[in-house]
Amino acid sequence: MATMTVSVPDQLKDWVDERVKNGRYSTVSDYVGDLIRRDREQREALVDALIEGEQSGTGKRTVREIAAGAKSKLSNGQI
Repeated sequence: MATMTVSVPDQLKDWVDERVKNGRYSTVSDYVGDLIRRDREQREALVDALIEGEQSGTGKRTVREIAAGAKSKLSNGQI
């Protein structure tokens, strides 16, 4: 297992220490590792979604229809 040394502001250190103290993570390393894993998973999901969208071809909706749909989802709390 590799070792990393990371410097963070006091407020972030306090936040991490609180997360460990509350028992969700057993160590600071567990917490940081979980953050890195989730970041990697989110990036991979985004790349997969972009590839899927690119491969799906040209859509039939107009720019106005796309914008209206996004505004509707936003106002309904869906995004």
